[in-house]
Amino acid sequence: MTSLKESKLVKKLLIPLLVIAMLGATAAMVFAETLPGGGTVKKFDIPQLSEGAIQSSLPNVLVIGTGGTLAGQAADSTSFQNYRAGTYKIEDLVAQLPGKEKIADVATYQFGNKGSGGYTFPELYDLSLAVDQALESYDGVVVTTGTDTMEEIGYFLDLTVRSPKPVVITGAMRPWDVIGTDAPANLYNAIKLAGSGKTKWFGTVLMLNDVIQAAREVTKSNAHRMDTFETPMLGALGYIDENNIRIYRAPARVLKAGKEDWSTPFDLGTIPVDKLPIVEIVYNYQDAGGGAIRGLVAEGAKGIVTAGTGAGGISSKMSAARTAAIRDNDVMFVTTTRTGSGTMYPGSNSNIVAGDNLNAQHARIMLMLSMAFASDKTQIKDWFATYGTQDVQVDAGVESRTLALPSELEAGAVEAPVAVETPTPAVETVPETSAVETAPETTPNASEEAAPQTAPVGTEETAVPAGT
Repeated sequence: MTSLKESKLVKKLLIPLLVIAMLGATAAMVFAETLPGGGTVKKFDIPQLSEGAIQSSLPNVLVIGTGGTLAGQAADSTSFQNYRAGTYKIEDLVAQLPGKEKIADVATYQFGNKGSGGYTFPELYDLSLAVDQALESYDGVVVTTGTDTMEEIGYFLDLTVRSPKPVVITGAMRPWDVIGTDAPANLYNAIKLAGSGKTKWFGTVLMLNDVIQAAREVTKSNAHRMDTFETPMLGALGYIDENNIRIYRAPARVLKAGKEDWSTPFDLGTIPVDKLPIVEIVYNYQDAGGGAIRGLVAEGAKGIVTAGTGAGGISSKMSAARTAAIRDNDVMFVTTTRTGSGTMYPGSNSNIVAGDNLNAQHARIMLMLSMAFASDKTQIKDWFATYGTQDVQVDAGVESRTLALPSELEAGAVEAPVAVETPTPAVETVPETSAVETAPETTPNASEEAAPQTAPVGTEETAVPAGT
């Protein structure tokens, strides 16, 4: 009799839990579409635009919350480090922002609520699809995440989101409810940036501490400081100062605005999530062994990024392990540097890809997506050299551009042509075995700064051509 009562009690406890789990699953996925190759594409419960938002002259911005420090609850109001990330709901945080109704009509969607490092690639696959779904109706999207792996989440979105509309990723270094928190200001400015339309065609950008950075190049450089995000060598895209949003540099892809090849080949809507392969990173150091490579291959890694010393060098032991992994398991490798900046140039081995100036964590995202969409090694290398490199290329036959000042145009002045040189990329060979450091020959790097179309006197702001 006792066991029967216990059984009934267990059932009473389990049934509500099962109902909650089912509701959670259906909340994230309203319905699904079948992919050509099998599997499904999820559709998300993105809030519809209200009639007021449709009629309003303000931009419509959706904030997608995923948690992180920005949504963190501190142990007390003076503890910057002792807090629980991903506690507050994004709806409640946005509601607390003063003056938001002056910059945009803002809606929210709670995708998740945890630290950035807790998200899996299947979840990021869903996040990218949710962003694209939102941009079918909204003018811009803000994604809030934790800062620990924000650069990887941002670059994943940068490579996979199909819409050219603004996508801004933001977060905070201090939780929402402590003194001196940066969370509300970052969230407010991210909404302002997304609504401004200034980063349309830029792909995903990162905005913290009033600084706008390209997702492809930015990296977290400090564990605690609020100015932690930096873009080595190339610098920020621009800044937000009160009502002034200034863009001084643009990603090279902006030159492809309105063209078919602006989008990358990585359309997640055409593949099931299980197509994403296992790709890992190994770090080189003095007399490094090859065990890390052998172990990762044994665990199923199809691709490995090496964070090498100097110009991508790896130890003789690590090089031998790489050679064996290529020979025995056809593993793809990408060469990067652990120094934090510097360009890797192509070599002759079909299984070793030059990572250009991507850091190891960004190169891992690029390799994972490339291998998910192609098995041909030449194709993968080509994508790294184009979509992964972001080299500035002016269309063939274009010998000059016109840089005209608005005041001159109004006065009827003749436009003066400004010459634009087209860089010729150099291909250099890096030894397949990198036991000995080899410094590349001097090769001029193409500037990643896009020439502005028009510039007011006294400023050097980059503007995307009107109508794109």
